[in-house]
Amino acid sequence: MAPGVRRFRGMGTDPEVLLRASLVEAREAAGLTQTELARRLGKPQSYISKIETGERRIDLVELVELLEAIPVDVRSFIDGFLRKRRPEGG
Repeated sequence: MAPGVRRFRGMGTDPEVLLRASLVEAREAAGLTQTELARRLGKPQSYISKIETGERRIDLVELVELLEAIPVDVRSFIDGFLRKRRPEGG
């Protein structure tokens, strides 16, 4: 498992699972609850919960909206995601 990534349902090298874990990590690092983030987006808390648990997939536009609401630099987030996804030395 990549450093700094919590275990999620189906955790492994699955990029979707890694993306969800990275989103949770970013939200928590910003000190936000699911409810607070949802409020910033004008969505119900269940919207964030479903994304984080994998019940709902998101597109690029939604990802950018989430990151801006946290706020997290989109380019830095993607770079971090790609680093976690690559095996050591790869």
